[in-house]
Amino acid sequence: VQLQASGGGLVQPGGSLRLSCAASRRMFRNNAMGWFRRTPGKEREFVAAISWTGASTYYADSVKGRFTISRDNANDTVYLQMNSLKPEDTTVYYCAGGRRPIASDAPDEYAYWGQGTLVTVSS
Repeated sequence: VQLQASGGGLVQPGGSLRLSCAASRRMFRNNAMGWFRRTPGKEREFVAAISWTGASTYYADSVKGRFTISRDNANDTVYLQMNSLKPEDTTVYYCAGGRRPIASDAPDEYAYWGQGTLVTVSS
């Protein structure tokens, strides 16, 4: 298993969750990482991305200011801190490993995909 996501669960509107994704070192090193989400019946949606060095981050407009992506290169892990969660954030979240160091919002730039973790925002 190259990518293992965790941290999903049930949270009330306005609450917070932190997703984690542990990667194999071979996959993680020198590659950007991203988070996407997908609701059944809808297209996969970009959420956030971070470059290999962590110097560049990108966010979807729908999560900007609420979500923060970060990475720990010593431990081959990427995180997604989600604050001020809304019911419309409810879906399955996937981490993805990039093909190169530069972050991107394009799914085609990611070669590795983990299993999803379900986030449910509900009162």
